[in-house]
Amino acid sequence: MCGIVGYIGESSASPILLDGLRKLEYRGYDSAGLAVFGDDGIRVVKTRGRIADLENKLQTEGGAAGSVGIGHTRWATHGAPNDVNAHPHTSTNGRVTLVHNGIIENYTAIQSMLEAAGYRFVSETDTEVLAQLFDYYYKGDALDAMCSVMRTVRGSYAVAVLTSDCPDRILAAKKDSPLIVGRGRGENFLASDIPAILKYTRECYLLEDGEIAVLTKGEPKFFNAAGQRVYKDIYHVTWDAESAEKGGYAHFMKKEIAEQPTAVRDTLSPRIEDGRVSIPELHLTDADIRRIGKIHIVACGSAWHVGTAAKYILEAAAGIPCETDLASEFRYRNPIVRKGDLCIVISQSGETADTLAALREAKARGAHVLSIVNVVASTIARESDDVIYTLAGPEIAVATTKAFSAQLAVVYLLALRFARAMDSAFAHREATLCEQLLHLPAQIESLLSLDDDMAALARQFAAAKQVFFIGRGLDYAIALEGSLKLKEISYLQSEAYAAGELKHGTISLIEEGTPVIAVATQDALFEKTLGNIKEVRARGARVIALVSEDNTEIRALVDYVIPIPQTDAMLKPSLDVIPLQLFAYYMALERGCDVDKPRNLAKSVTVE
Repeated sequence: MCGIVGYIGESSASPILLDGLRKLEYRGYDSAGLAVFGDDGIRVVKTRGRIADLENKLQTEGGAAGSVGIGHTRWATHGAPNDVNAHPHTSTNGRVTLVHNGIIENYTAIQSMLEAAGYRFVSETDTEVLAQLFDYYYKGDALDAMCSVMRTVRGSYAVAVLTSDCPDRILAAKKDSPLIVGRGRGENFLASDIPAILKYTRECYLLEDGEIAVLTKGEPKFFNAAGQRVYKDIYHVTWDAESAEKGGYAHFMKKEIAEQPTAVRDTLSPRIEDGRVSIPELHLTDADIRRIGKIHIVACGSAWHVGTAAKYILEAAAGIPCETDLASEFRYRNPIVRKGDLCIVISQSGETADTLAALREAKARGAHVLSIVNVVASTIARESDDVIYTLAGPEIAVATTKAFSAQLAVVYLLALRFARAMDSAFAHREATLCEQLLHLPAQIESLLSLDDDMAALARQFAAAKQVFFIGRGLDYAIALEGSLKLKEISYLQSEAYAAGELKHGTISLIEEGTPVIAVATQDALFEKTLGNIKEVRARGARVIALVSEDNTEIRALVDYVIPIPQTDAMLKPSLDVIPLQLFAYYMALERGCDVDKPRNLAKSVTVE
């Protein structure tokens, strides 16, 4: 959540910082600011609102000249989004200026100690506490001060620091919040994520938890929390800057919806050979898989919906018991995890705080951890025993689309790999299912042609007060995702229910004209879902039904039909989700919402 950028070199820092912050807008924020070292010391300019508001303020106040600086976009946690609470924050005496992502859990105790020492606070943030604490420990040795700060604070942080007595240095450190260093020639960069600096360098250092970086114009230096020198390998970025640009589309979300055939193809094709699944990065043998007592799937948000589908798919394909947990709940319920269990962790960013905490809990209890991650070398990927990367490329829109579809693709691969190890009935259909898997990208492509139809539906339902989604089995998992997409970008109240639960209370909310989207593509459950459709129709609902394209029975019973190409029932979620993504996109446009940067949301949730 929120973003950090830093620059030190010979160029003007402000344009580079602003450009980097714009590249990090997808992470979510409500205020922005920067601090630049100039002839008169450190100049701080910050404001509530968007980066455009920061640019306007810079122009009004005469800019911020200098070639060393740090910038920040804040997503409010401690204190309201306003100019005072925006980052950067400066110590009372002006010696220390810093930006921070994360949450300092013991900030109240530290603040009390500092107030007793004479420090005065002007904001409501835990970040100002960090700035004052750094100043408290700073006796001329910035590295020593940072080590003392890291020993004192509890919580998560990525932090970048300027000190007024050293205009040729940026100090940075991290714990549980991403931070990278970009290496240039006579210049160096700091950022929360690669897109912010990809325009300037492809050579990066990935900071580990507890590490400190000292940036000058020369070679960056790294230290551990004890102040000892650490030597790090360079990570070479292989994707290009254009992958993180809109490419002529009005929004990143629309571009990423259109990129799903490629994302799914790239994720599947290298892992299917001669009608068999081959996952070389998975180190579990057949014997290891047969010894799995239980599979624990942990994730948040849309990734949890993938996990919900994965439970149905893995149990059906391999016969191994599965539990799917919200990562934010997993470690607090004292989960029963035994040695030999498998924990599947799903995260687009690989930095999701709750998911990372759940991973560590499962690992501490003896589970083998397998992560499904989109971002190479992310924290979750590095801490897992095995990692399978979804080859979706950078995903910028806050509302995930192509990463979701790529995660589902990996689930199918795992299901077939586990089925073979367990010698289940699915194993004997592996060649047929692999053929259908390889056909999925073309079927997804065909569903993108529903663009105009979904736009027309959105025009009809944009004024609705609420929308309901229903489905059974795998259709329920996709109903959950369709509902989340709609609510997160159109701000429309939307709920998804297992269709059989309607009569247990929810049906009381159905009234004349209520839109109900029924996902009914699991043919074995169709008759049951049809009964639920009739129930809501009898109470005046307007029903949009997703059904298999050869289903003619339903057309006279609903208001709108969205035909889904025929494929194996296990693979239907990959097709069902496409029109629901398009519907949510056009609903957001009709309602005048910011599609790529929905209010109050962040792309990478790096605080609990």
